[in-house]
Amino acid sequence: MKYYIISGEASGDLHASNLMKELNIIDSNAEFRFWGGDLMAKQDNSILVKHYKDLAFMGFVDVLLNIFTIFKNLKFCKKDLINYSPDVVILVDYPGFNLRIAKFAKKINLKVFYYISPQIWAWKQSRIKIIKRFVDKMFVILPFEQDFYNKFNYKVDFAGHPLLDAIEEKLKTKIPFDEFIKINNLKNKPIIAILPGSRKQEIKKMLPKMLCIENDFKDYQFIVAGTSSIEKEFYDKYIGKNTKIIYNETYNLLEHSDAAIVTSGTATLETALLNIPEIVCYKAGNLSFFIAKKLVKVKYISLVNLIVDKEIVRELIQKDLNTKNLTIELDKILNNKEHRENLFNEYKLLKLKLGGSGASERFAKLIYNYLKS
Repeated sequence: MKYYIISGEASGDLHASNLMKELNIIDSNAEFRFWGGDLMAKQDNSILVKHYKDLAFMGFVDVLLNIFTIFKNLKFCKKDLINYSPDVVILVDYPGFNLRIAKFAKKINLKVFYYISPQIWAWKQSRIKIIKRFVDKMFVILPFEQDFYNKFNYKVDFAGHPLLDAIEEKLKTKIPFDEFIKINNLKNKPIIAILPGSRKQEIKKMLPKMLCIENDFKDYQFIVAGTSSIEKEFYDKYIGKNTKIIYNETYNLLEHSDAAIVTSGTATLETALLNIPEIVCYKAGNLSFFIAKKLVKVKYISLVNLIVDKEIVRELIQKDLNTKNLTIELDKILNNKEHRENLFNEYKLLKLKLGGSGASERFAKLIYNYLKS
């Protein structure tokens, strides 16, 4: 079958690549045309249309500034769908773009599946009307999303969280700490992982804030998780001469870290599932944050806290993201043994809520069986 997949960011690239891998196993005639990243490009029978680094616009103001580029991409995508004529369009999160494509795809009689629901439970719940009308099947990866959609009389499929698959696969090839620091030319000191996000707008806002306490923890080395889609020169604007960046090695970095400072997003969940104590950070432009605060309907910004429905990892947002609070919280997750132990116990409960490994395979089977029926 011919699959047209659209993912607009790094986390979608990861999950879509694992889905493609499983679909290739199930469907011997699978062909993929996709918008995504390097991980999806590694899968067999796949053709990259556009890389997500050219699609990632963050925040209300940034979207407005790039509105003509977004409309140009939409126009191109619609034309490409007509030319390719896939058996199914699989949309991966990225709702501002993908819901517009869902409308168009149904208009030209294509099947539309949504893999990884937009976070409409947080804001823009009115999007449920669009989803019910234009999305044939919705596949969700967070357990509470089933109950949310049930309120609107819309059936969805939950088969676990694919992050567990990615992490389980990665743990099979874990290397010793001595080897890790040697390969990456690091010091023989404990590591604090810094995860500033995968988009330039995030990195510009977050990285200087996250590194502001580096000199207060001289027994540790602060290592930045970089992505190859961002040039080194861009990172260099926001780090000191002694700060190291490791590219495309986030899981390896986290595995060998004593703690992490993480920008809100999927990375908060990845860090927790790897059992690393973390601080979650978020800072947006004043206008973007003001608008978001009026619209967003959730108690927490991290997926970890949302899933367990309480704050188990500390969230530092806007003005709370400062040197004093970062110092206090990092000291706590590094040196307070009771706090660390409680956090590890909460992480165990988190994993239970997300189900076991094998989610990517289960979702692939659901998708293939729906298409065959």
